[in-house]
Amino acid sequence: MKSLSLLTVLLLSTLPGRSLVAQMPAAAEMIAAIEGPQETPGPDGLGDRTLADLMADLGVPGVSVAVIHDFQIHWAKGYGIADVETGSPVDTETLFQAASISKPVAAMAVMRSVQDGLFTLDTDINRILTSWTLDGGAFTSEQPVTPRSLTSHTSGLGDGFGFPGYDPDEPVPTIVQILDGEEPSNVRRLFMERAPYVGQEYSGGGVTLMQLALTDAHGGRPFGELLDELVLEPIGMTRSTFEQPLSAALDSNAARGHDADGNGRGPKWHVYPELAAAGLWTTPTDLALLAVEVQQSARGESNRVLSRASTMEMLTPVGVGDYAVGFGISRRGRGWYFGHGGANWGFRATLLAHKLKGYGLAIMTNADRGSVVAAELSRRIQTAYGWDALEESVPRGYDPPRETTYVELPVSVIGVYVGRYEKEDGEAITITLEEDHLLAHPDDDRPLPIHPESKTVFSPRGIPAVLEFVRSASGTVTALIVRQGPYEETYRKVR
Repeated sequence: MKSLSLLTVLLLSTLPGRSLVAQMPAAAEMIAAIEGPQETPGPDGLGDRTLADLMADLGVPGVSVAVIHDFQIHWAKGYGIADVETGSPVDTETLFQAASISKPVAAMAVMRSVQDGLFTLDTDINRILTSWTLDGGAFTSEQPVTPRSLTSHTSGLGDGFGFPGYDPDEPVPTIVQILDGEEPSNVRRLFMERAPYVGQEYSGGGVTLMQLALTDAHGGRPFGELLDELVLEPIGMTRSTFEQPLSAALDSNAARGHDADGNGRGPKWHVYPELAAAGLWTTPTDLALLAVEVQQSARGESNRVLSRASTMEMLTPVGVGDYAVGFGISRRGRGWYFGHGGANWGFRATLLAHKLKGYGLAIMTNADRGSVVAAELSRRIQTAYGWDALEESVPRGYDPPRETTYVELPVSVIGVYVGRYEKEDGEAITITLEEDHLLAHPDDDRPLPIHPESKTVFSPRGIPAVLEFVRSASGTVTALIVRQGPYEETYRKVR
């Protein structure tokens, strides 16, 4: 797929998010462009491969994708094999382990509990806990560990581990045993390394402590039951569960975890009692629904789970590091994004969405090298949809709005501009005539009506761009110049 032309970038970047949906290419066109070889290699040099080749080369049997555009799911699709031992295919309802993407989902339940008055984000965690006590020692003499710091990895807690999970046939520890590092836990105890908010250190153990505090605050109700009630059901995430281990009924369409070569690893999957940190089973479609709910709530347009103020706590870094309550927050190109990655035994996943504009993606895979496939797929999706993550910052300068007056010209005058115009790199704009006006077609993009300001200068309504046709002394049309602010691109007429 070609890089975006100046005109294409203008079309995409001047819109708040909703007005393009009816004019975007059909989902089938976008899917084909993403699945096929790309015109740029990308940072990992994988752009020359089809998606099927990419999966085969990297030993990733199955991939599932959902793409958000205009605050709704534009398309979702499953690829490949869910389980190499049975040959069952991936479809859009196949369950994958979300791994650490469980954390922002759990954080949403924390925020709902704050909103409902059970505690505040800045309550001492020991005032919430009833079944365990955190020994903060001197580190918490001035500032306690709180739900805010636990969900943003700024609590000062250290654990030095991820969660490897448990074979389904092995005994599974309680949360208290995990926090204390006691058998049959396969990780070490949770402990304080520094005072809260001194720095950010990713801590799955801290999130597990928050899991215990949340259930304690709700009178000991099971965590999965709470998440169903507070988050999953209100959003409509019907293919999501914190059930560990997975029931036979749900396992009938669940992916197997695979190694770096795409082979089974013995057990179909591992069990994760650390539910808030790693225990969610879901689909990209359901994760996309969650992201859309966050986007719409941030705009004040939905409150299925949280108010706008509560949602903004999940989208605003706490002041140390780049985490808000649950989500990682990052600036990419011109935009700010929220999201999270996930890596469990045999599973890799990613969720990424724009804070303001209505686009995003969720990608889930069932192999240890799935993160490489997900990164390349994410790049292709961002390119195809023209995300502002790929755009450079707007240059500083003075460029007041143009006063535009349109004139009427007969078809005999404007018809001479019909043709194909190309830059030196092969990027092209095709000009066509539709009834009594011209359309500009950037390569791989929708047509745009342009209207005459004079015999040679045209512009699209509502977009700060000017298209000027160049004519030779004899009157022959030779080129097209596209201008916006300090930018200018010249296209030579080739036919």
